[in-house]
Amino acid sequence: MLVKTYSSSVFGIHATTITIEVNLGIGINFYLVGLPDNSVRESQQRIKAAFKNNDLKFPGKEITVNMAPADIRKEGSVFDLPIAIGILAVSEQVKPDHLGEYLMIGELSLDGSVQATKGMLPIALQAKQEGFKGIIVPKQNAQEAAVVQGLAVYGVENIREVIDFMNDTSKLTPVQVDISVSFKEGEVLFDEDFRDVKGQMNIKRAFEIAAAGSHNVILIGPPGAGKSMLAKRLSTILPPMTVEEALETTKIHSVAGKMKNPQGLITHRPFRKPHHTISDIGLIGGGSYPQPGEISLAHNGVLFLDELPEYKRQVLEVMRQPLEDRVVNISRAKFSIDYPAGFMLVAAMNPCPCGYFNHPEKACVCGPGIVQRYLNRISGPLLDRIDLHVEVTPVSFDELSTDIPSEGSKEIRLRVEKARKIQKDRFQNREGMHCNAQMSKAEFEANCQLDAEGTSLLKTAMNKLGLSARAYDRIIKVSRTIADLDGSKRILSKHLAEAIQYRSLDRGNWGTNQL
Repeated sequence: MLVKTYSSSVFGIHATTITIEVNLGIGINFYLVGLPDNSVRESQQRIKAAFKNNDLKFPGKEITVNMAPADIRKEGSVFDLPIAIGILAVSEQVKPDHLGEYLMIGELSLDGSVQATKGMLPIALQAKQEGFKGIIVPKQNAQEAAVVQGLAVYGVENIREVIDFMNDTSKLTPVQVDISVSFKEGEVLFDEDFRDVKGQMNIKRAFEIAAAGSHNVILIGPPGAGKSMLAKRLSTILPPMTVEEALETTKIHSVAGKMKNPQGLITHRPFRKPHHTISDIGLIGGGSYPQPGEISLAHNGVLFLDELPEYKRQVLEVMRQPLEDRVVNISRAKFSIDYPAGFMLVAAMNPCPCGYFNHPEKACVCGPGIVQRYLNRISGPLLDRIDLHVEVTPVSFDELSTDIPSEGSKEIRLRVEKARKIQKDRFQNREGMHCNAQMSKAEFEANCQLDAEGTSLLKTAMNKLGLSARAYDRIIKVSRTIADLDGSKRILSKHLAEAIQYRSLDRGNWGTNQL
């Protein structure tokens, strides 16, 4: 006798439906085929114990379990439940009538309870796409799977619930999730607010521009000047996530096992802050069983690298391609995986080892050439890919002690959203393009025309600062964002002048405050 159950395997951030065929033959052996890894092979022992502890009979015959397609490697313990139900069905302990209607996911404990797993959202999306009536998942993962509308999601705690459901002796209640309610409940009242920042008006302005156009930023200044404090508040002025962005971000975090939202949907932009001891694989992803790295976990959000020169040079260099392409490709001998990596990079660093180069009051004690060697820890090609270079100066006592309230995140975010709306309308016919930082060459030429005065100004800056062609493009993209914030359809000279001043680390005489 042969029965089929259905499960799913996650590859990258996408799922593939796995057909589990269970055949009962003559003999007493147990065969598990279809490229299973060790954790899948161990399912036999877990299933046997679960059957015994729930008064179920494990067939004393030859059992062959085939997991198709056989050329895809099966990883993890998520196949325990569908294999167990298949064995029960082939031994006539479960009716096979409804097996083809449902996709099943879950790891079995020895007592028969169903344990949570990761990657549930892409699995549910695939189940809906392939026309399954519903999906049976661990109760802990039900909210996440139920984000997919139009698919019946049943959360179970024990294998007995699945058996009774398949035998029509009891019913399961589908889990319902209203995405609009999830978005409303997911609106975060941030603990941080730009209202807490005293002074630093030029830095706030730079962050407003960065948020409006999704531009990368590097902050350079002495210790205690407020670089980390400012960076942590960038998320508070970014526009709310769309449903599409929320689903894509949730898929990545689900695959990585980083889901912490009880509502099952990430509705606010991620803010990732990896330590400087992180490895290159930890940053971009990979490993024996490839997982998303920090740059993918920061997709649609912010990646903050504090103390940038302290990161290993090799770690920083692997970001160069994802910063351009907004995707990271992990290639191995037998497969290749793409992970989204559309993040805003915010970096912070001291100007020198002692931290006081170019400080208005404290003297730098670093020897000759030390400052330049410290800055050279960051490669030119990486700096070239950062749109705004912002020098952070210490806040004076008068600014710190003032009672005059600063402008808050809410007011800044309103201007950012207005500029993003302009960009959304501009790129409405370009799929996957939402902001100025993503502009292709065609969009760049169509929307970033300069007048004669602006061209002359930019030519002077290029010659005097020795800027690259990439810096040329990024200056114009930033000036386009500044024009959007200003409500101007044309890029004016004042917009270009402001954008040029944010290329301080391109200067050979950095720190002299001269153009």
